[in-house]
Amino acid sequence: MPRVHKPKGGSLQVWPRKRARRHYTRVRSYPKKEDIKLQGFAGYKAGMTHIQVKNPNTRIGGNIFIPATIIECPPLKVFSVRFYQSTPYGKKVISELHSPKINKELSRKIKIPKTPKTELKNIDDVSDISLLVYTQPNLTNIGKKKPDLFEIMISGKDPQQKFEYAKSLLDKEINIADILKNYEFIDAHSVTIGKGMQGAIKRFGISLKSHKAEKKRRSAGNLGAWTPSKVSWTVPQKGQMGYHTRTDYNKLILKISTAPEEINQKGGILHYGVIKNPYILLKGSIPGPSKRLIRLIPSIRNKKPAHPLEITYISQESKQWNHMYST
Repeated sequence: MPRVHKPKGGSLQVWPRKRARRHYTRVRSYPKKEDIKLQGFAGYKAGMTHIQVKNPNTRIGGNIFIPATIIECPPLKVFSVRFYQSTPYGKKVISELHSPKINKELSRKIKIPKTPKTELKNIDDVSDISLLVYTQPNLTNIGKKKPDLFEIMISGKDPQQKFEYAKSLLDKEINIADILKNYEFIDAHSVTIGKGMQGAIKRFGISLKSHKAEKKRRSAGNLGAWTPSKVSWTVPQKGQMGYHTRTDYNKLILKISTAPEEINQKGGILHYGVIKNPYILLKGSIPGPSKRLIRLIPSIRNKKPAHPLEITYISQESKQWNHMYST
């Protein structure tokens, strides 16, 4: 009898299977680069489509079919510049510089300070600088007004140069084209689709027990040895499935565009609607449902940019009919 291939049946790569704290992730590691630049962006996942590109192998020719993910990327705005100091217990925030222009919608997320800090007294003690930015979902059609607030680090070594760069972005909108480029590899951080409490059959892919089995049928055969008298964490049991924090490495950017009419599908993208802002097209799929915030950072595994691909066709056909009759 052939062996069944179950790559995620109890795999430690997707452990722990615990519920995420919130619907967007916290990025803990960034690539180390010398140039002074913002280390990432964020957008809302719209859905998927398919494109055709010219075969880079000219001897064969023709077109290649590629599935692609659409992410709508409205401009980000800066709430504050954060200054860190290195301590024996890690980095600690010592000061903050607020933006003079803050959207009123941000009050839905946090309490905006009445007297914002607008200057920094001393930068000698600063070891690192980051930007606290927020999204503008009111510019999209996802039906949401509360912004998402998160932190993005700035690459480079000189704190003074980082400070000048951060000040230049303090009262401006940050666009996706200023941070990421076409045919660059990036990492996508997101929270997967939540499926709630599920049993061991669906959660780990174990087999149903025979009809002569005692008591339960949709559970593991036993919970382990008598000694030691405890249940190991490797035993498949019921628990949370989905809504996990996951990272997809080395996703290729196929296109960054400010013309949403090139990508909008007839009748709108299924479960999302019409795109109105700049968008990014990624090769393949990424975790998470539509309308979820996706954090995008430069590839931490330092993969070189890919060769340019000539896109000959982007599908704009309606997916409504297919969805209605496929269920």
